[in-house]
Amino acid sequence: MALRVLFAGTPEFAAVHLQALIESGHEVVGVYTQPDRPAGRGKKLQPSPVKQVALEHNIDVCQPLNFKDPADVEQLKAFNADVMVVVAYGLILPQSVLDAPKFGCLNVHASLLPRWRGAAPIQRCIEAGDKMTGITIMQMDAGLDTGDMLSKVTTGILADDTGGTLHDRLADMGPGALLVTLNDVENGTLKPEKQNDALANYAHKLLKEEALIDWSQPAEELALRVRAFNPFPMAYTLLGDERIRVLMAEPVEKTTHLLPGTIANVSAKGLEVACAEGVLLITRVQMPGKKAMSVAEVILGHPHLFQPNHMLASQL
Repeated sequence: MALRVLFAGTPEFAAVHLQALIESGHEVVGVYTQPDRPAGRGKKLQPSPVKQVALEHNIDVCQPLNFKDPADVEQLKAFNADVMVVVAYGLILPQSVLDAPKFGCLNVHASLLPRWRGAAPIQRCIEAGDKMTGITIMQMDAGLDTGDMLSKVTTGILADDTGGTLHDRLADMGPGALLVTLNDVENGTLKPEKQNDALANYAHKLLKEEALIDWSQPAEELALRVRAFNPFPMAYTLLGDERIRVLMAEPVEKTTHLLPGTIANVSAKGLEVACAEGVLLITRVQMPGKKAMSVAEVILGHPHLFQPNHMLASQL
C-alpha cells in the first residue's frame, strides 16, 4: 500500500530525496518549498531545486512565507496526507502542521543525532574534526531536531572530505534510509529511540564572516575549517588588497618563530604559512576573477606574487 506523502524541502539536497520519493511508488500529493528568491546577476526570481522537480512531475507546489496564517494550515490539512517528509525546508513547523498528517512529520537530518542539531551539520562535523557522520531519520516534534530517532546510516569522514563531497555522499545515502523508514511506517514496525540531550551540539548557520582565516589559530583547526567551508562560504585570506580564496590546505608539523600569517616558505607543494601553532600548507587557491588552481600553477604565472616573509592578513 502506497502512502500519501507531503514533501517539504528547498535546496538540492532535498530535491534528491523528492526525486527518490516520486520514483518509489508512494503518492507525493503535494510539495512545500521556500518562496522563489532572486539569484544570479539579473537578480531574477529563481525557483528552488525542489520546486523545479515538483513542476517537472506536475505536483502541486505551495510556498507559504510561514504557517502563521490559519488558511495555510488548513490548506496543508486538506491534502489528507499519511505522512509529511521534511528535508532542509528552512521553516519551523508549528504543532498544528506536525499533527496534520496521520503519521506526523519525518525529517531527514544530515548528521548522526544528537551530535549535531541545527542548520549546518555537514560543515560543522568536518570543522570539529569528527571521524564519523551519517543520516538520521527522525520523528519531528516542536523542538529543534530533538525528536525520536527512527533509523540511521553512517559514513566515515575522509581526510580529504570537503563540505561539498560530504554533502554529495550524504545526499546519496539519505533517500534509501528514508524509503526503508517509510516501509516501517506502513508496516507499523517503527522502533523510536529517544535522543540523549546531553550529547547534543548546535550546528550554527554558516556565516560569510567566518570565512576570513584567523592566523592566530592553530594550523590543524584552520585546515579543518578550509575543508568544511568548501564550497561555501569558502575560506579566504588577504594579501594586500587581494582576497584569495583557499580551497585546500593541510597542517604541517613545523615549529616557526614567525608571526602568525607570515609566509614561511613557497614551493611547488604550496604556501607554508605560520599559525599560532604549526604551519598551514595551502595547496589550492582561487585568485580574484580567476578559476581555482594549484598554488604551483599560480606561481608559474605570477612568480613574484607570493614571497617568504610577506604577510597574509586576518582583518579586512
